[in-house]
Amino acid sequence: MDKLSRELNTFLVRMGMCPESIGQQTVHYMEHIFHLLDPVDEQAVARYYGLFGEVQLSLAEIARGRGMTEEDMMAVIDSCIHRLAVTPEWQMIKNTLKH
Repeated sequence: MDKLSRELNTFLVRMGMCPESIGQQTVHYMEHIFHLLDPVDEQAVARYYGLFGEVQLSLAEIARGRGMTEEDMMAVIDSCIHRLAVTPEWQMIKNTLKH
């Protein structure tokens, strides 16, 4: 995982584990960024991190639901995180978090 992806991953873990620590406007922006993904991928990533009201599921549960191996599902999630991490939208959100 590259540096940009790691930063987004760390934020999403925090967002899933401590949603009260993330401002409502930031959550709203993140919901919009997630719409850049295909709907099935959007749902898988949201479930992996437990975001936007989705119950957090294990990688095995998500993979089973998609008929994939855990390794392939993790590759899909990693790819999605990378695709989102390089967007100007995430970069703008990330910059607001530092202030």
